[in-house]
Amino acid sequence: MPRAETAGTKPARPGAQEWVPASADVGALARAVHDCRGCELWGPATQAVFSSGPDDAALALVGEQPGDREDQEGEPFVGPAGRVLADALHAAGMDPDEVYVTNAVKHFRFTERGKRRLHKKPDVAHIRACVPWLEAELSAVRPRVVVALGATAARAVLGRQVRIGAERGQVLDGESHDVLITTHPSALLRLRDRADFGETFDAFVADLRTAAEAAA
Repeated sequence: MPRAETAGTKPARPGAQEWVPASADVGALARAVHDCRGCELWGPATQAVFSSGPDDAALALVGEQPGDREDQEGEPFVGPAGRVLADALHAAGMDPDEVYVTNAVKHFRFTERGKRRLHKKPDVAHIRACVPWLEAELSAVRPRVVVALGATAARAVLGRQVRIGAERGQVLDGESHDVLITTHPSALLRLRDRADFGETFDAFVADLRTAAEAAA
């Protein structure tokens, strides 16, 4: 059995495929994910965070990784970025409860600063290790369109490096589902007190609306 990272050793990242049950539905995947040892992130995290939303949704949203609140509560997008996302979905004419929501990486990667746990971006190796979970759940849900929220999610969904500015807002044809790339809602949080927040929020809403129309 792979072990967590210890001081002076190379992180164990065998990939999640050993822990992903074959041909499983979302419920079975959500139960199995808590045993995953596909990379070292399981050790410091409180728990794996899987998904929310209907398992037959036409539209799926993929974020980066759980945040501090998500890690504690076990649900994706329940923190401040989740509130921005819910507001944007409503503005785009969608019910957030009718959208499937998940993350590319299932465990919270963070660095400690005093009593605070600060977000730390997943490495490419973490994304690759966790891809079997994302592939399995998208195979189970079978959405018409997958929205990749940010560069980490886009890399996981498309299997390649992505420049958000160059490909954002376009509906990209795929074999099993189409893909639309947009920004992560946490990027909007950093702009909330700036004059251009409204314009940036509207652009995010427009991307979500485009995805919804493609999924209809």
